[in-house]
Amino acid sequence: VQLVESGGGSIQAGGSLRLSCAVSGLTFRSYCMGWFRQAPGKEREGVAAIDNYASTMYANSVKGRFIISKANAKNVLYLQMNSLEPEDTAMYYCAAEPTFPCSPFQVMASRAAYWGQGTQVTVAS
Repeated sequence: VQLVESGGGSIQAGGSLRLSCAVSGLTFRSYCMGWFRQAPGKEREGVAAIDNYASTMYANSVKGRFIISKANAKNVLYLQMNSLEPEDTAMYYCAAEPTFPCSPFQVMASRAAYWGQGTQVTVAS
């Protein structure tokens, strides 16, 4: 199983980025897929997740700015990030939890069976 993130980079505050997570080796539709992030010196936190029925959940800090989606035919998970803020600077990881609906973020983080290697997002003020 492989989860490979891409799309990170450096950007000015207010800008947008779209992250992708290419998934192989698992039945995409059988998993809750999520995005997590971890900034230096901070704990990992859940950002967004989507289940097999396309139900979504978001961290309060990103609601209204980030959109999670997936392309089942391509086995790709996306995170559209708009109105980026310096506080969004972190390493972003995608994760796959073998259940749906999605568990709350803290539970999902412990139950996720697979993680990607991460992609760095840096937002300058």
